[in-house]
Amino acid sequence: MSGRLGRRPKGLGLRSVAGQVFALQAVIVVVLVTVGALALIFQARYDTERDARNRSLAAAESFAHAPGMVDALRAPDPTAVLQTRAESARQAAGLDFLAVMTPDGIRYTDSRPELIGQRATGDLARARTGESFTEIFYGEPTDAVRAVVPVRTDDGDIVGLVSTGIEVENVGNVVEGQLPLLLGTAGGALLLAVGGAALVSRRLRRQTHGLGPVEMTRINEHHEAVLHAVREGVLIIDADRRLLLANDEARRLLDLGPEAEQRHVTELGLDPRTAALLSSDRVVNDEVHLVGDRLLAVNVRPTKPYRGRPTGTVMTVRDSTELATVSGRAEVARGRLQLLYEAGVRIGTTLDVVRTAEELSEVAVPRFADFVTVELLEPVLRGEEPSGAFTEMRRTALTGVRPDHPFQPVGDLIRCVVPTTPMAQALDSGHAVLVDDLSTADGWRAQDPEGASASLAYGLHSLVAVPLLARGVVLGMANFWRSETEEAFGEEDLNFAEELTARAAVSIDNARRFTREHEMAVTLQRSLLPRILPDLSAVDVAYRYLPAKAGVGGDWFDVIPLPGARVALVVGDVVGHGLHAAATMGRLRTAVLNFSTLDLPPDELLGHLDELIDRIDRIDQDASERRRADTTEDSGAPGGTGPGRAEDDAGRERITGATCLYVIYDPADGRCTMARAGHPGPALVHQDGRVEFPELPAGLPLGVGGMPFETSELQLPEGSRLVLFTDGLLEDRDRDFDTGLGMLRDALATTGRSPEQACADVLQALLVPAPDDDIALLVADTRRLEAERIAEWDVTVDPADVSRVRNAGAAQLAAWDLEEIAFTAELILSELITNAIRYGAEPIRVRLLRDRRLICEISDGSSTAPHLRYAATTDEGGRGLFLVAQFAERWGTRYTERGKVIWAELPLTTTGSDMPPLPVPDLDALEDLAW
Repeated sequence: MSGRLGRRPKGLGLRSVAGQVFALQAVIVVVLVTVGALALIFQARYDTERDARNRSLAAAESFAHAPGMVDALRAPDPTAVLQTRAESARQAAGLDFLAVMTPDGIRYTDSRPELIGQRATGDLARARTGESFTEIFYGEPTDAVRAVVPVRTDDGDIVGLVSTGIEVENVGNVVEGQLPLLLGTAGGALLLAVGGAALVSRRLRRQTHGLGPVEMTRINEHHEAVLHAVREGVLIIDADRRLLLANDEARRLLDLGPEAEQRHVTELGLDPRTAALLSSDRVVNDEVHLVGDRLLAVNVRPTKPYRGRPTGTVMTVRDSTELATVSGRAEVARGRLQLLYEAGVRIGTTLDVVRTAEELSEVAVPRFADFVTVELLEPVLRGEEPSGAFTEMRRTALTGVRPDHPFQPVGDLIRCVVPTTPMAQALDSGHAVLVDDLSTADGWRAQDPEGASASLAYGLHSLVAVPLLARGVVLGMANFWRSETEEAFGEEDLNFAEELTARAAVSIDNARRFTREHEMAVTLQRSLLPRILPDLSAVDVAYRYLPAKAGVGGDWFDVIPLPGARVALVVGDVVGHGLHAAATMGRLRTAVLNFSTLDLPPDELLGHLDELIDRIDRIDQDASERRRADTTEDSGAPGGTGPGRAEDDAGRERITGATCLYVIYDPADGRCTMARAGHPGPALVHQDGRVEFPELPAGLPLGVGGMPFETSELQLPEGSRLVLFTDGLLEDRDRDFDTGLGMLRDALATTGRSPEQACADVLQALLVPAPDDDIALLVADTRRLEAERIAEWDVTVDPADVSRVRNAGAAQLAAWDLEEIAFTAELILSELITNAIRYGAEPIRVRLLRDRRLICEISDGSSTAPHLRYAATTDEGGRGLFLVAQFAERWGTRYTERGKVIWAELPLTTTGSDMPPLPVPDLDALEDLAW
């Protein structure tokens, strides 16, 4: 057979299938062309004869009905009248003859003059009866196609006949003239048909390799025997993914019907995985497919392309059901290893207890279980240490293959009160418990009969209950359920379930410990931040503080009342997160509060804060080095032990990198002084909604040192709004600082909102779902003291001027309805003015401010600070400042660029005061008391 397939004949031999097909096609073509040519010739002759009849009849009728025809026939000599006219009409019509005759057939005219007067031959009886007709005439003088038409009078009498015609010989000449064209067309058609047959036969020869019918029959028989006898299924798919061929074994293995050929692979009823493989262009080797109860090894290869045509696919399938057990176990083992790897990657991506429990349930469904429920102890959810009691747990996660389920929802309290339930047994033993048939779990059914019945009706049939253990402590439990999967859990599933939950338990415990530290840091942070802001006349303040989701940072803010009805607004940020950052924030806030009592300008306060941070860092560093030295001595090895180095690393965290913005606002004149240490500047919102960010000298972060800080001063328009914030409000992993600044500008541009509303709107516009950094926001609406609540006087260095100012002050207090404290205020004014005249320098100025308290301020050009001292009994002076301290609620000194200000504050009423009423002394005499 192989030798026959190897021979390739050069010609179209009649022994081959191609030669026989060509010969048959050639004979058929010759017969068809011959028949067609004869049909064309006869059709042409028929058409020519019919044309001659029509032309003859038309000419005869036209001449017979011509005007004057009847008169010409009645003329004495009709021949003389009609001969010329008849000859002209004959030539015009292209006829061979035209004759006018009497009703008996005697010719008046004829194209051959010698025939005039002779009787025409043939049957003219029909014409004499009035009928016009055509006929093929055979006789004398010539054979012709003749038409005879009677000539009638108006009364209907027949007075003559008109005969026209074309000789038969001339009609045949027309057909013979068309014969070359007809034969040429037939010959061309014959050549084309034979050539087409030759091309078809040549293509057939190539496809059949020149084989004859017998050889092809043998090849087909061999093909059918091999194809359908092998114990391996074969399917041939074309480029359009339609089945071309399937042998008997493929039909048996894949359960294909008799009408499977020419159907798309997706319509063959194959399992989805096999159909998807045939629909794709993948090439596979021995890929295992489970089809029904058979395990099939599948191989797929593309067919070789032919003349640029798209390739198809050949798939072979082999029944390997005998290897199902071994292969199935190997596949399951690989799947379990892959699932454990994925669990290590997907569980514990966040330090959130609830999310970690959800990740455990999501990993196991559907590749291991159809439903997974996770319950955790209440202390674990709060980040606390488990108490050891685990009869009650909170459902934390629930994941399944279907949205409807018979389980209690997330958030419900789950109780394990029946000790024979699988859950209670697992918690008691510390190991997984298998229930392969839930209908036999009496303890589970006894604990919740109604819920158990609903679960069994739903289809739940198998359970693995596993305790969540970390460091030997129970954190909760995970339950794996099967309902859609027909196979129940087996003993080999216990180890896998324990391994999976052990990994999840470690992540849950880490999240719990982080939650505890986070809660502690949040608690510490909130305890160190101001709980209630002071109620001030200078500003109306609202604030927001949000700790970061990843860990509490060191952001803080403060609103500090200052003498003279002024207020200090502070916002700062400590680099880092956690307890150390929160504790550092508390230290810095305390330091700012202490420094603010000195009433320092913003730049000086930041300078003192910078020095303090550097000093704290050095103290911490020295303490850390001493601890490391002690640890090294105890361990007896250089470098210390691991715990010693960890303690060292923790103890040497530095504060360097903290930032701060310090703003002082004076409501008396609307001045705002501010300085910053590496912190974003404030936003200034005008009454018309215009937002600007004043340019401030940046300053280095606190603890860096080396450069002094600079103070900027602004004159705020009345009704302005100051907004202080930390960079966590603006920056995020998906948003840079400038973008956040633009968003903040838009959020602040709306007018007519209270500070509380402004805070809410800003957070709504800029807050991301999980901020990476703490956010501190302080919104302050500034107010101005009315002019009628401020009184000022210039004082000369003449001691006699004290009485004038004191009397003017008394009059102002009366105008303010403050007579109740007038004596105390006059006493303080007298002492402070006298002190300024004696020990200060010009210019001396007195200012009274009526705010929530009465504020007395005496400024002079000297930087000498007064000191409170106790005068002896024999001393004549030294009691003035002591009296001020006794009668004033608060007093102090602040320094300006050109001197100092001594101030004292008094309550606006003496109601409720424990001080006994004093006799009114001579204030002029008191002025002589020395300080």
